[in-house]
Amino acid sequence: MQELKTDFWASALIRRAQIGGAFAAVARKGDADAGAVLVKVATLDRKARLYAPARNGEGERIWLDLSAGALGDDEAEVDAAIRKRTEQDPDLWVIEVEDRQGRHFLLEPVDRGGA
Repeated sequence: MQELKTDFWASALIRRAQIGGAFAAVARKGDADAGAVLVKVATLDRKARLYAPARNGEGERIWLDLSAGALGDDEAEVDAAIRKRTEQDPDLWVIEVEDRQGRHFLLEPVDRGGA
């Protein structure tokens, strides 16, 4: 199965968030065809969660909740982690969702093991 281009996938995530009553936008645009994506979900109380793509044992796309591990949910720490990753990967996209309920709007499963 062929994956969607990143710009198309990002637009769909943003649209799902907007339909759900949240604000979402591209905070950093990377490679339009194949750039990896980080998804930041800010709850507007100086807390945020960070999600990164991965593959499970069957090769299916999942998301890792990086905030479930050592990163935590302090928004300043999440932003610092994003800056560090974008310095290492110029093709990286960052989608930011602002939702007081903390919804991520991702369709794939989320692993809360905290990679």
